[in-house]
Amino acid sequence: MIKVGDKLPNVAVKVMGSDGPEDIQTDRIFAGNKVVLFAVPGAFTPTCSAAHLPGFVVNFDKFKEKGVDTVACMSVNDAFVMDAWGKNQNAESLLMVADGNADFAEALGLDMDATGFGMGVRSKRFALIAEDGVVTALEVDEKGFEKSSAENMLSKL
Repeated sequence: MIKVGDKLPNVAVKVMGSDGPEDIQTDRIFAGNKVVLFAVPGAFTPTCSAAHLPGFVVNFDKFKEKGVDTVACMSVNDAFVMDAWGKNQNAESLLMVADGNADFAEALGLDMDATGFGMGVRSKRFALIAEDGVVTALEVDEKGFEKSSAENMLSKL
């Protein structure tokens, strides 16, 4: 599993562009930037939609005030789902990242087997802060979302 001090792996993920899904390398997201990335097991799922994502939307300006260049939300869903979820949650200020095949989650060692729930391989619920692609803070939740919450991540900046 990735840890504080490690460089983030460079993996292709997708974001929604003006003409549809676009490939983007994670190096492009993280290189030269201070980024808060939080990951959820699934878009439109109850805890993710009711509490986890909204905390980052509401606190977006506070992250910017603390020098964060990008606040990104990642899930093992496709770019269409991530785009729709972002619009549904008024999260246009966040970068909605689709890790459709769990490539980035697996490269981080933060994937989980959710086949028992009919969801396949997913990302664990976590949040990290990276500066120029190097992890400076990492919080992984085994239950709930308190460790990876927006409020907790703000306290790490």
